[in-house]
Amino acid sequence: MAFVQLTKISLAFGDRDVLRDLNLNLATGSRAALTGINGSGKSTFMQIIAGLRPADSGERTLQKGCRISYLPQSGIVHRGRTVREEIETAYRDTVRSIEERDSIGQALESAKQDDKRTAGLLEEYHRLNDCIEASGYYARDIASAVVLEGLGFAPAESEKPVEQFSGGWQMRIALAKVLLESPDILLLDEPTNYLDIEARRWLESWLKTYSGGYLLVSHDRYFLDSTVQEVYELFQGKLNRYVGNYSAYEKMRQAELDALLKRYAEQQEEIARNEELIRRFRYKASKAAMVQERIKKLEKLERIEIPEALKKISITFPPPPHAGRIALTATGITKQYGHNRILSHLELLLESGEKLVVVGRNGAGKSTLLRILAGVDSAFEGSVHYGTGIVCGYFSQESAELLGGSETILKFMESQAPTALIPQVRDMLGAFLFRADDVYKPVHVLSGGEKSRLALLKMLLKPLNLLILDEPTNHLDLHSKDILLTTLKAYAGTVIFVSHDRSFMEGLSTKTLELCAGHHGLFYGNYAYYLEKTALSVEAPVVQTEPKPQEAKLNRETAKRQQALIRRFRRQEDAIVAQLEALEKEKARLEAELMKPEVYGIHEKARAVQAQLTATGALIERTTAAWEKTLEELADVKSD
Repeated sequence: MAFVQLTKISLAFGDRDVLRDLNLNLATGSRAALTGINGSGKSTFMQIIAGLRPADSGERTLQKGCRISYLPQSGIVHRGRTVREEIETAYRDTVRSIEERDSIGQALESAKQDDKRTAGLLEEYHRLNDCIEASGYYARDIASAVVLEGLGFAPAESEKPVEQFSGGWQMRIALAKVLLESPDILLLDEPTNYLDIEARRWLESWLKTYSGGYLLVSHDRYFLDSTVQEVYELFQGKLNRYVGNYSAYEKMRQAELDALLKRYAEQQEEIARNEELIRRFRYKASKAAMVQERIKKLEKLERIEIPEALKKISITFPPPPHAGRIALTATGITKQYGHNRILSHLELLLESGEKLVVVGRNGAGKSTLLRILAGVDSAFEGSVHYGTGIVCGYFSQESAELLGGSETILKFMESQAPTALIPQVRDMLGAFLFRADDVYKPVHVLSGGEKSRLALLKMLLKPLNLLILDEPTNHLDLHSKDILLTTLKAYAGTVIFVSHDRSFMEGLSTKTLELCAGHHGLFYGNYAYYLEKTALSVEAPVVQTEPKPQEAKLNRETAKRQQALIRRFRRQEDAIVAQLEALEKEKARLEAELMKPEVYGIHEKARAVQAQLTATGALIERTTAAWEKTLEELADVKSD
């Protein structure tokens, strides 16, 4: 079994200890994730594991012959080849082995039968030949085609020069290469950053059948849950191991963090008490010994530190302006580029408060549709109408390009925030990964990802009731995604969004619009409901086709009737839930009443309260049955 082992690895940047005495063992069967807050040293540690960066101290042990492949977060640019030629470089080690084997073959041809070197040459020749066979080199064309297709490349694109691809697609080429290298240990730093959801599902499937071991860094919770069996967390320079998938790690870690926060609060109280005693009695001679004792105690105290990123942040955005019942109506939306029709006769009606996720393969027209709905793209057929009082905000990755200037991040955001929210700006910036001294950076020096986060936050500070968001979770870590998800779920306005983060899609969406090669299908449920209804899988995607124009009117009328029924049942459900909550409160009140000595001590009073309690319990049962029936009827309507 191939392995790499790291023992007592330490590394410091200046006076800051980034890694302290870390131990890690990765072997052929490892299925591991590496996590930690931004700036904890994950990428640095991955580079040390890969042998690309030396540690200050510690030992890295690599089994002889163990091959490690590493994919960084970003920064890889390819030049001078076609995609196919670039992918072929994944087999460069095998090509060297072939050259070495052929050289040995020539030597064997001239060697004598009884030459002492002949046996050794034959053994090395067969070893190299076995390695070449096992590398998959002779089936590389098929393997390359499968990997490229899985990562979203069209067959014809394999002959395109690599320079024609954007940075995100350059990283897909780099990912394809490290997968085809088929190493013993695979190190992937944020491999999902540039992948759409179809490519992510394909990569999940590929990793599940991978014979080697791997260590992943990712901000996609669902992807990690599907691919890992253990999680390593970098926390304040230390490395801790948790058995199970990412969700299991989060539960265990949350319990630990709750205990840590409790100890932190207790320690802060103790520090405050001691400091108060020192202030009060510092200048009293009779208390000098006690004061010195308290001072020494504080000096020796090993203080608990809570990183800024782990402190609970609750942020609120301006409430949306009042709007009518209908947020947006789109009719007959048709869009084409040349002879390629992207959208065809698309119909859409959204009520205020709905959260619509738009899904579909790369190139299906998701971003194009969002630009049309936001009013950014006017070159289309059909019409888009906003409802009464609708104020729309649009975010895309291009929003970052509009940011600049010498103002600091903090000053810039304070100038954008409504007066009432200015005190919260620091917390909001922290939630979007601008922490500590980061807030004093000038806006113009920020990276593309940092500007993207700032542009998203800038838009959310405005009082809007329709948000159109194209990939809002890009460049956010899991903690920040959770804060954004919680905020948007509580947001009373309407949201139309595209995302490649499955957990975010399932958590926020209430409706799903699928786009596929000019066709579309609308599903009255969240992304998980959509997957269930379409039985969507990597191997056999099911496409919802658009009805013919003559059928569209009938389908729209059916959809409107279905929406009316859904609204009716939801109103019924809300009324029943409110009634149940009132009954549960009354039941709790009666139970508390029955516990009072002045009640249970007097038979008549106790019997009267018990009779009320029994009647309330029976009413709760009947109301619960009515609720369950309403939920069943609602589910039936949604599934029609």
